[in-house]
Amino acid sequence: MAVEVLIKEGVPEDKILFLNLIASPQGIENFAKRYPKLRIITAFIDEGLDDHKYVLLHMLRFCNIPLTSY
Repeated sequence: MAVEVLIKEGVPEDKILFLNLIASPQGIENFAKRYPKLRIITAFIDEGLDDHKYVLLHMLRFCNIPLTSY
């Protein structure tokens, strides 16, 4: 929604930078299709989504954070 507000306020899409910590390949693909000129920077790309469309949280294993703490 933030991107929509910026575009409605006249910010050119190619001047918008979307920053996030974790993303799925599917999420990046969908976002890039919707906003093809927008730049996306993410810290970690997970392996994909589970059956509920949540990231699989491989990042937590990568960072040695036990899944039982969540």
